[in-house]
Amino acid sequence: MSESSVLRVGLLGFGTVGSSFAEVLAASGREDILITRIFNRGVERKRSHERAKFLQPEVQWIEQAEGVIEAADVDVVVELIGGLDPVGGWLRAALKVGKHVVTANKQLIAYRGPELFDVAAKANVQLLYGAAVAGGVPVIPGVAQGLGGDEITRVSGIVNGTCNFILSSMEAGADYGEVLANAQRAGYAEANPSADVDGVDARAKLCILTRLALRAEINPDEVPAQTISAVAAVDFAYAKELGCTIRQVSRSQKHGDKVQARVGPMLVPTTSPIAWSHGTQNMVVTKGRFGGDVVFSGHGAGGHPTAVAVMSDVLAIAQGSAAVRLPTKHAEVSGEVSAPYYLRFIVADEPGIVAAIAGVLAKHHINIDSILQHRGHESERLPFVVTTEPCSSAVLEEAIAEMGAMPFMLEPPLALQILVVDDKDTD
Repeated sequence: MSESSVLRVGLLGFGTVGSSFAEVLAASGREDILITRIFNRGVERKRSHERAKFLQPEVQWIEQAEGVIEAADVDVVVELIGGLDPVGGWLRAALKVGKHVVTANKQLIAYRGPELFDVAAKANVQLLYGAAVAGGVPVIPGVAQGLGGDEITRVSGIVNGTCNFILSSMEAGADYGEVLANAQRAGYAEANPSADVDGVDARAKLCILTRLALRAEINPDEVPAQTISAVAAVDFAYAKELGCTIRQVSRSQKHGDKVQARVGPMLVPTTSPIAWSHGTQNMVVTKGRFGGDVVFSGHGAGGHPTAVAVMSDVLAIAQGSAAVRLPTKHAEVSGEVSAPYYLRFIVADEPGIVAAIAGVLAKHHINIDSILQHRGHESERLPFVVTTEPCSSAVLEEAIAEMGAMPFMLEPPLALQILVVDDKDTD
C-alpha cells in the first residue's frame, strides 16, 4: 500500500472484464482504490472507447506490460488477459518485486498455481483469484474460508456458463448449432468455442476446486473431458422420459490415494440441484464429512459478475485481509468410474440390432437396465437408447468401440454417465 493509504491498481487488459471492473470501482465511490496504469495493445482505440469514461483522466495507458509491473505507482496488478504465456512470466515478475496480484486466469492458476503461490509467499504479498471459477459466485473464498474447517470428499457442478446456456436452451427445444451461434453473438462463446464445448475451460476450473476442496494437486491434462457437441435434441427427449436433463458436469472426489475426476455432459436427475441451473448460471455443490452438502449458485459468465469477484479480491487486499492457504499434496487422477450409463445409437434399422448390442454388453458383463425407442423416426436413421446398470467406465469404452464398428451404426454411439444423486461416495 502506498504511503497515502490509497491502493494503486495497474490493469493488464481493458477488455470486457477490465472495463467492467473500472465501472464497478467507479460505482463504489471508493477513494482509497485508484486505477493508475493500464496495459493494452492498441491503447488509442481503448482510450477512446465509450467505457473509458469510468476511468480517472490521469490514468496512464501503457503498451508494454513492464510499464505496469515495474511502476512505482502500482501496488496491485490486476490481470484480465488470460493464457499461460507471456502472462505467467509477467505475474511472477510482479510478485517478485513485491506487488500483490489479482487474476481471473483459470488456466494459469490450474497449471502454475503452486509455483506462483510460493513466489507470493516468499515476497510476502497476496495472489488472489476469486474470479477464476464461477465468475461472480464466491466459490473460491467460500470453499477456502467458509468450508476450510470441514473435510470435503466431493465437489461437483456446472462451472462453464457457455455450456449451460447451450444445453439449457436445447432442453427448451433449440438446435445446438442455432444456440451456439446465439451464444457467440451474445458474447458468451468465443468464435472458436472448443475450449468451452470440449470441456477445456471447465477442466481447469475443476482442478482449482479440487485443490481447494479436496486439497489435492492434479494435472489438468490427466482429467478426462468429453465434448457436449455430440448431444442432440433427441437425447433431451429420452432424458426427460428417464426423469433427467443433460448438463455439462465437472466432478471430482477422493478415491483412496487418487482423485476420480471427469468433465462432460451427463444425465442429471431433475431432483438434483445441478438440474435446476439454467442459462449462464454456475452451480457448485460440495459434500463435506461434517457439514454435508453446500450449494453455491449464481451467474458465472459476463463482464459484470466476473468484475464483482475481481473487485472483492482488490477490496480484500486494500483491507489487509490474509488469504487462506490450505496444505495440499499431489494426487494421481483416475478417470475410472463405476456408474450407470445412457447409450444412444443411430442405426439403419434391420433385424437383430438389439440382440447384437445386448450380446456385446453381455460379453463385457454389463447389465441392461432399460431399452427406449420412440415412435415416428425413419427406419433409415433410427435412434434408440439403452441404459445400463452401474459398470466400469473402462469396460464400457471397450464395449462402445466394439459396437461402433457394427455395419448398421450410422454414427459413433453416444455414452453419457447418469449422475446418481445419493451415491454415498461409492461411484
